[in-house]
Amino acid sequence: MAENLLLVTQTRSAIGTKPKHRGTLRALGLRGIGQSNELPDRPEIRGMIARVPHLVSVTEVSR
Repeated sequence: MAENLLLVTQTRSAIGTKPKHRGTLRALGLRGIGQSNELPDRPEIRGMIARVPHLVSVTEVSR
């Protein structure tokens, strides 16, 4: 069984964004521009990404 993962990379700065957006980035495990994190492809994660699409880029990875 191959679990699908999402590679989430922060592409823009969180400076000047709303506090909820900064909190969402931290919850995704991102701390700065260029940092990436592999997360499971689940509805909760997709919802978090949907809040900050202007700050991150997403790539699907299968294992």
